[in-house]
Amino acid sequence: MTRPSDGQRRQMLVDMVSARTQSQRMWNLQRQGQIGTVAPIDGHEATIVAAAHALDPAHDWVVPQYREPLALRRYGPEVLEQFLLYNIGHPAGGHIPAPIRVLPNQISLATQLPHAVGLAWGMTLQDDPGVVLAFFGDGSSSQGDFYEAGNLAGVLKAPVIFLCVNNQWAISTPVHLQTAAESFAAKAAAFGIPGVKVDGNDVDAVYEAVHGARERARSGLGATLIEAALYRLGAHTTADDPTRYVPAEDLAAARRNDPIAILRSRLEAEGLWDAATQSEVESAALTAVDAAHERARTMPLAPDALLDHCVSEDSPRLARQRLALLAEVEGTR
Repeated sequence: MTRPSDGQRRQMLVDMVSARTQSQRMWNLQRQGQIGTVAPIDGHEATIVAAAHALDPAHDWVVPQYREPLALRRYGPEVLEQFLLYNIGHPAGGHIPAPIRVLPNQISLATQLPHAVGLAWGMTLQDDPGVVLAFFGDGSSSQGDFYEAGNLAGVLKAPVIFLCVNNQWAISTPVHLQTAAESFAAKAAAFGIPGVKVDGNDVDAVYEAVHGARERARSGLGATLIEAALYRLGAHTTADDPTRYVPAEDLAAARRNDPIAILRSRLEAEGLWDAATQSEVESAALTAVDAAHERARTMPLAPDALLDHCVSEDSPRLARQRLALLAEVEGTR
């Protein structure tokens, strides 16, 4: 078994606390009308952060859905800025600045999974030593893209890790109405790949599972499906009211297993964390998110920026549209 060191666990808690602090700030920014809809990260931090720490940012790619970017600090501060650009509707939010190996977030369920397999397959063809980890929720497992991507990954032995974050709710649909399968990890059998279920609140368990899947992929044995079971501690998004469907007693029980509280208690007992450290991390996280938001908000926007990064080169039709748009803008000045 490969488990994180005490130093790694401490850095994981830094990343987890930073992610929740910044998520709460973004909730407030959305309520002020300064950014678009966001998905709170509360309860998901251990799974996302531990997975990121089991990867190599110099070689491995992360394909997120919509909740993960704030917890990917290991991949650099540019991830936060890209996330904020996306959330204020700036076209640059869809651009991947080098050398970040994190695709832009998106909200269409499971549509990122075929892209993850394609990216992994391409890396194999180019003898790239890295792997691809794709995050998705339990609700995404009901989409056709999940099955198509899993089947192709199994056939190709693509170096991809499918990480299903099972937070018990697909918006307002509970797990028992989402699937009749024993677990989401059990669905791996249909693809001919291993399926592993872990406690998503346990950084050691998630780190070990992702590390093992990464080593398996790097050795040419192909994909792995990991299910991280946890509980969503907040709303699905800023457009959601979970009090209408989440049983209060279930949420109260889940809050007693808050992954940040669990890891913080453990590190405090080992003399690796204290109240002063907590305050310093929260303050630094707020400074970082506010600075990134200001840069994103004031970044110059070219009139035709919405047409950038659609394809590698403008098609004749897109080129005509770009010229027409620029001419119209110039005519209104």
